[in-house]
Amino acid sequence: MPELPEVETVARGLRLLLPGRRIVAVRLSAKTDFIDDPASLERELPGTRVTSVKRYGKFLVIDLERANQGSEEEKIALLIHLGMTGQIVVGAAEAPVAPHTHAFLSLDDGRELRYTDIRRFGRIRILLDGEREAVLGRLGLDPLEASEKEFRDAIAKRGARIKALLMDQRVFRGMGNIYTDESLWRAKIHPKRLGAKLGEGEVKRLYRAVREVLTEAIRLRGSSVSDYVDSDGQRGEFQLRHRVYQREGKKCFRCGGVIRRAVVAGRSSFFCATCQRAPRSKRKR
Repeated sequence: MPELPEVETVARGLRLLLPGRRIVAVRLSAKTDFIDDPASLERELPGTRVTSVKRYGKFLVIDLERANQGSEEEKIALLIHLGMTGQIVVGAAEAPVAPHTHAFLSLDDGRELRYTDIRRFGRIRILLDGEREAVLGRLGLDPLEASEKEFRDAIAKRGARIKALLMDQRVFRGMGNIYTDESLWRAKIHPKRLGAKLGEGEVKRLYRAVREVLTEAIRLRGSSVSDYVDSDGQRGEFQLRHRVYQREGKKCFRCGGVIRRAVVAGRSSFFCATCQRAPRSKRKR
């Protein structure tokens, strides 16, 4: 599933292409089960002008405005979650249509924004004025925007395992399996450690590791381990820098130990059995 770096990469690509453009028409395929109220897209989007493209956690937010009858600008937004296989590409309207393309937004410069999703686990909906806080307000801190103190407080207040905390979107929005495992490896912290039990030095290392991993992944345009491509249809390169993710049985790049896999928070977690020490289990009396 695309995580923070992939969504940020797509947002940056769209930010170069969309602001100032008007949506002149909307066409949907017969498969619209991933769209909240498909009729609202066809009704609300034509005639709107793109003002900005932002990332919020794993969501893309395309801000739009339209002139109403009183000549005042009305602000709405198009909210997109890429799910597991969602792709957004802007190109010529006459370009061949990829299989599983389900949404076509015609732009005033003759191009189209197309949304393709093989498994249709993504989500698209209109955010009318006043709905943004209700939909996005429950998400947690952005790990690239949070201060070290905010990061530390978010972990210390909860007794869950650190892997679960980093992936909980109510705690840190945007983190997922890949970058959680890579950050924990870089910080030498086992995914089963309890967040509240981490020492001050460990939290500081983890905070730095998360920011370094995410920043490097964005620079390399994300990880293409499945269907992910950016807004130009190009694959990312950070998968070439993975140190633990999906490397079960291979040697650790740092210490030469063996990469293991365990299920933590319901997800496969990859870690070095040597330099990421497992928490001690309590002895039964």
